[in-house]
Amino acid sequence: MRVSELHDATDDELAVKERELTESLFLLRLRHATNQLESPARLRETRRDLARVKTLRRARTLATEQ
Repeated sequence: MRVSELHDATDDELAVKERELTESLFLLRLRHATNQLESPARLRETRRDLARVKTLRRARTLATEQ
């Protein structure tokens, strides 16, 4: 996921994306624990994408407070 794509998204879209990534991360962790994970790199990518979304949402929150 590109950061430029996230910057163009609205706050509601970011909230939905965060929820989707959280659910996806849960499922990936479950598969990893049961040795059914095909690509361990997807776990890291999902975790980083979630961090990007959370960072952008927090930055927008701080920008509106000022």
